[in-house]
Amino acid sequence: MNQEEKVEITLEKVTAAIEAILFAAGHPIEYAKLSEVLGLSVKDVKNMVEVMSEEYNSENSKRGLLLLMYPESCQLATKEEFLPYIREALGIKRGGNLSASTLEALAVVAYNQPVTRAFVDAVRGVDSSYAMTSLIDKGLIESLSRLDAPGRPMLYTTTEKFLRVFGLSSLDDLPETELTPAPAEEALAVEEVGFSSALAVAESSENEEANNQ
Repeated sequence: MNQEEKVEITLEKVTAAIEAILFAAGHPIEYAKLSEVLGLSVKDVKNMVEVMSEEYNSENSKRGLLLLMYPESCQLATKEEFLPYIREALGIKRGGNLSASTLEALAVVAYNQPVTRAFVDAVRGVDSSYAMTSLIDKGLIESLSRLDAPGRPMLYTTTEKFLRVFGLSSLDDLPETELTPAPAEEALAVEEVGFSSALAVAESSENEEANNQ
């Protein structure tokens, strides 16, 4: 739509415009983009979305949607309780769930990020190549930097898609766990040892299983 074709939106209709944009998109829209389209500051847009989210996400809300807020974007999403109806209506088959090993690797990354694959290997005690590759392919983790250590291994963090998939607004919403993240010096020690240490742990575990058979 050209600028000339836009219908002038009054302040009272801004929230309706935001709702329409998010509904039509079906994916997260950055506050900066909403700001550009609506001619408002990013701060004002965020404030409006926050007010909208309180209405959408209220326990008393009769809507079948949630308004999820992320650090740089927001999105409309369906409530989990209506998933069976959505699947049946749209003919969506079950599947695509993460395996236990992949979930385990994801948890290590989520609670300790940024981490290298060697760190994940060492924490789990097995080689995590397949699990990490699967998580990258699914867009749940990514690597945007390298550790300043010998070999400069890639550092992995969770993505915005990870937050969306698990219904989180930020990493602060992660469930509390009895497991305490490794201290920085301990994590660095694992990185310095590298993949060989992690693989040694995995081989030792495999040897023990073989001896017990």
